[in-house]
Amino acid sequence: METPTNRVQMSDTLREWRDTAPFWARHRASIRAMFAPVTRALIEHAQIAEGQNVLDVAGGAGEPSLTIAEAVGETGLITCTDPIKEMIEAAQAEAVNRGITNIRFRECTADSLPFADEAFDAVVCRLGAMFFPDPVASCREMLRVTKTGRILGLAVWGKSNLNPFCYGVTDVMSRHVETPAADPDAPGAFRFAELGKLVEVMTQAGARRIEERVFEFQIEAPISAAEFWAMRSQTSATLREKLLKLSEKEQSQIGAEVQEVVREFFPNNEMKFPAQMVIVTGCK
Repeated sequence: METPTNRVQMSDTLREWRDTAPFWARHRASIRAMFAPVTRALIEHAQIAEGQNVLDVAGGAGEPSLTIAEAVGETGLITCTDPIKEMIEAAQAEAVNRGITNIRFRECTADSLPFADEAFDAVVCRLGAMFFPDPVASCREMLRVTKTGRILGLAVWGKSNLNPFCYGVTDVMSRHVETPAADPDAPGAFRFAELGKLVEVMTQAGARRIEERVFEFQIEAPISAAEFWAMRSQTSATLREKLLKLSEKEQSQIGAEVQEVVREFFPNNEMKFPAQMVIVTGCK
C-alpha cells in the first residue's frame, strides 16, 4: 500500500537516479562487464530462451536488456523499463549504436507496469528491487504481467562484508564522514542481503515455487584502481553527495586511500573483486 513515506522515498530515489544517469551511461562498458555473470545467471534461472517475450524492470542504461535481446534472438522481444527518462534515453542510444532492434522501451515504475496481464514469458530485475518503495506491490505487479507458470527473477546484493567492491569504499568514507546507521528496511543496496528477506516479499506478493540462491562470482573489468574510484565516486548518488561536502584536498585523500585499500583486487592493474549476490525466483 502506498503511504506518504513511500511517496517521499520514491521521489528521493528518482531524483538520485536521474542525477546519476549520465554517469551510468559514461561507464556503461565497465558496468556491463562487471555484472555480466549476474545477467547470465538470471537468464538461466528465469529460463529465458530464444523466441520469448521478456520484460526487464528497472533496466537502467540498458543492461541486462541488451544482453537478453541477444539471448531471445530475432524471433524474441525484450522490453526495457525504467522510471528515469534519462536512463531510457541512454539505453535507446546504446541499442541503436549496437544495431539491436528486437527491443522496446517504456518509462514506468515497477509498481505500475503499463502492460496486459500475462504478457511476458519471463520477467527479471537486476539490482533494482532493493530500491522499490513498496517491494511487495512491485513484485505483485511484476507477477501480474508474467504468464502463468513462468518465472519472475530478481538479483540483489548479498551482505556488504562479503563484497569488497562495496565495503572498500564505505570503510574509507566512514573514516572521513560520519555515517548514521542505515534503516535495514529502507531503500538501499543491502536491503535484501539477509537470506530469506526477499523470499518473504515474493511470498507476500503471491509467487509460487520460490527458490533462493547465493550467487558467487568475480566482478571483473579492464579498469585500474584509479578508474574504479572514478566510476564508484560518480555512479553512486550517496557517495557523490558526501564528497561534494568535502574540500578538493579531502576528496583527493579519500581517493588515494580507496585505491590503496582495494589494490589487492587489481592484479595486473585490472579489477577483479570476489562478489556475492542473492538470486530469488518465483513462478506466477
